[in-house]
Amino acid sequence: MFGYIIAPDASTDADLQTVEIQSKPAGFKQLFLKIPLNNKNESSFLSTIFFGKQAAYKFLPINNYKFIDEKIIVNKYVDDDTAVSLSYSIAEITNSNLENIQQNIVTKKYYLGTDSFGRDILSRLIIGTRVSMMVGFIAVFISLTIGIFLGALAGYYKGKTDAAIMWFLNVIWSVPTLLLVFAITLALGKGFWQIFIAVGLTLWVSVARLVRGQVMAVKELEYVQAARALGYRDRRIILKHILPNIIGPILVIAAGNFATAIIVEAGLSFLGIGVQPPQPSWGLMIKENYNLIITHNAMQALIPGFAIMLLVLAFNLLGSGLRDAVDVKSS
Repeated sequence: MFGYIIAPDASTDADLQTVEIQSKPAGFKQLFLKIPLNNKNESSFLSTIFFGKQAAYKFLPINNYKFIDEKIIVNKYVDDDTAVSLSYSIAEITNSNLENIQQNIVTKKYYLGTDSFGRDILSRLIIGTRVSMMVGFIAVFISLTIGIFLGALAGYYKGKTDAAIMWFLNVIWSVPTLLLVFAITLALGKGFWQIFIAVGLTLWVSVARLVRGQVMAVKELEYVQAARALGYRDRRIILKHILPNIIGPILVIAAGNFATAIIVEAGLSFLGIGVQPPQPSWGLMIKENYNLIITHNAMQALIPGFAIMLLVLAFNLLGSGLRDAVDVKSS
């Protein structure tokens, strides 16, 4: 949530491009001259948290600088072998005196290096976490909503209702997940929210099958029979008596679906039909840098891969922990 506060590059989507320093290794340092832009819009704190802030300076990479009269002469960095001499009036850089212009000369360190557009990989990795977390939450919410509803109906009423829902589940189950996501994405279009909905609509089948089995087992227990004998409506029995007692397995599969949603979103972004640039996504970062794997800058493609692996591992461990916590038989 506070990615833009802690990221070195707080611009929107961490998209501050400096093409002169593209594909630099981790730990790279560069001297910059900050040239003010004509952006008068100041972002509020809440706006900065959610959307970042508009760049107020242009960062010009330089090798060295000197002052002559009221001008600053810099050697602009082009590449390791090339530099271009440029002259700027001090009034263009700052309205302050000569001493305060030193504040416009800064050294930036890129802890994880830069990508092919000269953007800070660490910042894009931090902001890209939002996409993976959001796709997990939204996809799990959609899958739980649909899966619990259909699974509870099939397990409680059985008969023709169960047969019809199970036929529909088997049809959806028979379609490969990626093909189903492709079809939904093509129907809804490419975009930020479309990919969340597409992933969520592919994960509900496993939830529905689990809920159906749990409801069929629980509905025969004494407390459900007692509620039915008291004349409670089916909706109340399902919502207040059955679902609260099968929440444990649902939490476990929700954690597993969270991890699956992250992997599916990363795969779709890698294929180019997920989150669209310049918005950072871990899968998109791998796509942009995977051709560097055979070079000395392989870490630029491996770093977002490690991030995906660690986040998926975290939710798999969470699922295992929830299973142990709610399994009253083993405890």
